[in-house]
Amino acid sequence: MQSKEYKVDVDSRCISIWDTAGLDQSEMDRGSSVPAIEQAWHLITRLREVGGIHLLIFCIRGRKFTVTTLNIYRLFYEVLCGQQVPIAFVITHLEREVYMEDWWTRNEKGIENFGLRCVGHACVTGIPDRRGPDGKYERSRSAILGLLRQHDETGRYIMPEEDWPARLTRSLKLFKKEEAGITKEKKLKKALIERCGLGPEIAHHIMVLMMERKR
Repeated sequence: MQSKEYKVDVDSRCISIWDTAGLDQSEMDRGSSVPAIEQAWHLITRLREVGGIHLLIFCIRGRKFTVTTLNIYRLFYEVLCGQQVPIAFVITHLEREVYMEDWWTRNEKGIENFGLRCVGHACVTGIPDRRGPDGKYERSRSAILGLLRQHDETGRYIMPEEDWPARLTRSLKLFKKEEAGITKEKKLKKALIERCGLGPEIAHHIMVLMMERKR
């Protein structure tokens, strides 16, 4: 289970897109999500050495959003990237839509009410067709390129050198004033459990992995 880099030419620029393993609720419940989370964390820390991250692209099937969707969003946007990098949604499997953008029109308000925020979106299908520029496949390609053109130079995220676990838990406002003195490890574990829906054992494992960076 490895991240894979793709080079994409956008106008005069070559953009690196890193594809990481996806997650679903069954994996998060039984602990098989751990390798995917570890892989994503190592990738984020490694990309720090080559200039950081400009944009998170969250690929989501075009169906009703669930608590799992929210938990994964929080895990990557809030915890792993500390709310410091823009996130865009790519809504997939929309080949049955007459006009793919209609999906976003119908669901945008519900997405916001669910607690998900993004800087941009693209509604797409990955199934090739023979309709050329007017086909859904080419329109999907154009939508992705448009997303990259719009956001490739915004909000570059570089893993900070300072005590970022403390900064993270402060930004999430997980603890009341009277709970001061709780260790950073417990605060981070609390974020993983309460914000991301991870079980205590999985949260502990990920917390240890993330805290190791400081040593």
